[in-house]
This record gives sequence, C-alpha cells and structure tokens, in this order.
Amino acid sequence: MTSTNQTGAVGTPAAELTREQVLQALSLVSEGRRYDLDCGRFPGMPVFPGHPPFQVLSYRTPRGLDNQDDQEWLRDNDVNFRWNSEVVTGTVHTGTHIDALSHITAGDGHGWFGGGSAERDVGDFGPLRDDATDIPALITRGVLLDVAGARGVDALPAHEAIGAEELRQVAEREGVELRSGDVALVRTGYLSGWPDADFIAAHEQAGIDRDAALWLAEQGVVAVAGDTESLEVLPSTVAHNPHPVHIALLRERGIFIIEMVNCEELARDRVHVFCFICLPISIRGATGSMVRPVALR
Repeated sequence: MTSTNQTGAVGTPAAELTREQVLQALSLVSEGRRYDLDCGRFPGMPVFPGHPPFQVLSYRTPRGLDNQDDQEWLRDNDVNFRWNSEVVTGTVHTGTHIDALSHITAGDGHGWFGGGSAERDVGDFGPLRDDATDIPALITRGVLLDVAGARGVDALPAHEAIGAEELRQVAEREGVELRSGDVALVRTGYLSGWPDADFIAAHEQAGIDRDAALWLAEQGVVAVAGDTESLEVLPSTVAHNPHPVHIALLRERGIFIIEMVNCEELARDRVHVFCFICLPISIRGATGSMVRPVALR
C-alpha cells in the first residue's frame, strides 16, 4: 500500500485495495459465523465531549396524525393506515463510526490529507472534498489485537497508553501478523462495561499512542479501529499535540480511523483473524459516517 504525506495525495491506502485482497478476505469465511461490531445508539448516549448529543425524536405517530388531522389523503382510508417516523439529531461521529479524511485538520490553513483546506474546501454544508462520499467500502482482512486480554484484565485503566512494543507482543502472543491492506482492531475492553457511568470513568480514554499508530501504519493497514470514542490515549502523550494519533493516521497518511468498534464477542471466542466488512453511508458534506461493521468467520 502506498500513500503520500500531508503535502498532497491521490487516493488513500483503502482506495487501493485490490480484488485479490478482497477475495483473500472473503476466503477467510469458512464457518458462516457473523460478529456484529456495532456498539448501538440511543438518545442521550455518551459521545465525545466535542460533539452534539444524540437524540431520536418522534415526528409523526398514529395518535398524532389523528389529532393533527393535517393529511387530507388519509381521510379516505378504510384500513386506518398510519405510521411512525422520527427525526434523528446528532453527529455522524456517534457510536460506531468511521472518520472521513476531512474530519481532522492541522497546520497553517487547517489542512487535511491530500491537500484539502478548511479555508478553501469547506462550504456552508460541509467539506467539498474528502467527505463521507469519498470513504470507500472496506472488505478486507481484519486482525484483532486484544490488549486487554493479553494483560488479563476486563478493561485497561483510564488514560492508559498502548505503545508499539506492546502491540508487537500482543500480535506475537496471538500468533498473527499484520499484512498490507488489513484493518487492525485494538481492544482496550472499554465496551465490556459501557455505558455504565462508573465504568466509563474508570476506563475512559485509554488507547494507542503515536508510536503505536506509526507501527500499525508501517504494517500497511488501511484503517485502525478501536473500541473507545477516540482510539488514542488521552490526554495526549505528545507535548503540544492534543491528537497525535489522528494527525499521524488521518492527516499525514490517509489511513482511516474507526471508533467504538465492539470487539467483545471476537475476544470472547478468541477470533483474531477474520473477514472485515464496513460500509459507510454516502452523505455529502459529512465528515464521517455511522457504520455497522461485521466480522465474518
């Protein structure tokens, strides 16, 4: 896999996945077992503090339609047809989601991977390039690096950093090797007790540090997934850089980040290699997409 740095790029590692890599991933499916990697969503759920709250609000209901009586076409209706519909408000970065390349900016001009600029390439309705419509469908080999399992704990302590050497040791312990085109899933165990407030306080914002992110990038991964809201350890371990992992992966290398991926069933069954499928929703101007990824075995 090839990519360029923050000075410019054409495409991302994920966009370069070959037919052979897709077929190799599908060949991993031998048992027909499906693992749902979505954490789910609900009104008022915890989200990263920089994002708006997630809400689901009823818009039309059978009783409301009766009382409102503003749909004339329903009056000639012997079967009493009605419906329920809703308004969903929040951010595409709610629950399990993938970040578009335009999500993270840094440097003069607030630039992002491939030469995009918040000063030049953002309109009234979101980024004009590198938005959710440019996130490719991911069908590739997935590898679970179960850090919590390797440490013998349910979940890592809050704000615990995972370094490159630890990831190497976890991969060796599991007997797996990351390959070009893979998606790496890093488990801290955070979702084993989510969304309990006390559990969150005890285990929040653990994650990989910049060295770990660079090591994963060196293996040729097209995306790095984690089971927390931010993937990376927070507060940052790099001075004067609040989100070094996001910058290193999204901004500098065009490697997608997927967050709040539920790895608990994979960890329970000790499934470390699988076919990974993640299909983003193509929303123009969105800086990411809610997703419901699955692992197939």
